[in-house]
Amino acid sequence: MTDETPERIRVVLADDQDLVRVGLRIILESEDGIDVVGEARTGREAVELVGALQPDVVCMDVQMPDLDGLAATRELIAAGTRAGILILTTFNRDDYLFEALEAGASGFVLKNSSPEDLVAAVQVIARGDALLSPDVTRRVIEGFTTRPRAQPHEATPVAATPRAAAHPAAAALADLTDREREVLELLAAGRSNSEIAGELYLGEATVKTHVSKILQKLGLRDRIQAVVFAYENGIAVPGRS
Repeated sequence: MTDETPERIRVVLADDQDLVRVGLRIILESEDGIDVVGEARTGREAVELVGALQPDVVCMDVQMPDLDGLAATRELIAAGTRAGILILTTFNRDDYLFEALEAGASGFVLKNSSPEDLVAAVQVIARGDALLSPDVTRRVIEGFTTRPRAQPHEATPVAATPRAAAHPAAAALADLTDREREVLELLAAGRSNSEIAGELYLGEATVKTHVSKILQKLGLRDRIQAVVFAYENGIAVPGRS
């Protein structure tokens, strides 16, 4: 994924219900610049289609036969897909949320969201960003502050790239500067770039540069994984407001 929106966004839909896929196609293709290039009825079909078509975004249902959406997401991330994966579900459940984010998904949207929200989510993810609303951020933080956290020397980055997998989390963290660790802690607390800039008296462009370097050094895909990584490795401060 890049940090610029593709000229045309290529989308694969993965859902076992024909009517749902038809509805998603109609919504997405009503927006100029979005093309649905493939449809899958199972998680296994989704993995194969994404490998063949190399889309920008995958709209992935959670509950599908053969291979569910979370397992399919894990396979795609492990295979090094550059597509952003948007999890779609009718269930507003924290266990799905955490599993989706830990699997490497770039966003999480309920199927009862508005068409405008769905289109916006696909555009955000195609741009290379992560879709993590304040409400979802808060739930992620609350969830991770109440879960047992792995020791830094035992943990590895979430959905790590081959580079990250070769380095234990402690070694990867050692590569961060003091400022980058500050930015990571605030990012994990749900702060936006502008909020981090205000708190650290930095320019917003400088914060964006710090975030990019943090993701690169830790071998992470996006801000969502940075939140998960920070809590799993014990470097975020629970309860920080």
